[in-house]
Amino acid sequence: MKYILSILMAISLTLVSYAAGLTGKKAGTTATDPDDFPVPNEVPDLLFYIQRDPNTNTICYQLNVDKQGRLSEKNPVNTFWIRYPEGGVKKDLNYLQRKFAYGINSKAIGNASYELRSVAYSKLPLYLRRDNRNEYHVYTSIDRRECILKRVFIRIDGGTFWSPNVLYIELKGTEIATGKTIIQRIKPS
Repeated sequence: MKYILSILMAISLTLVSYAAGLTGKKAGTTATDPDDFPVPNEVPDLLFYIQRDPNTNTICYQLNVDKQGRLSEKNPVNTFWIRYPEGGVKKDLNYLQRKFAYGINSKAIGNASYELRSVAYSKLPLYLRRDNRNEYHVYTSIDRRECILKRVFIRIDGGTFWSPNVLYIELKGTEIATGKTIIQRIKPS
């Protein structure tokens, strides 16, 4: 239960940019089912992504490598928007989004692995590490199972800029032991 409360806090605090999506919805910019949202498959080295109401804008977390494919040890994760309602334009996070909502702090923990902490809620650890094929993934617990995190979806129904009405948070990943897709929907109380 402590883990669930931690993730609820982390993700609900990431909604600093929520109000930006309230400025008039155009046709094709909204989706109702999380599975109807666009998937950022075109992003090389994508680790995971966050999507939320009220639009299809997507925050991507990408492995930060140089032109030779070497991981940046100081900043192993690159975070940015894909603004699907604006034609899929890629945009950097602004200062508030980077420092208080969607940014990631990282700490090397040895063996080319990193502990990642959301700037919105530092008590929730994620782990960036290599699998047996030498590929990096972000690992976390979903429904008490070790998983590779793929998507976080936040369902919002109104509220205010600083206090959105979060109906649920959905975590989606692949269980390490079985390869099955695991989805956990958390309802805040």
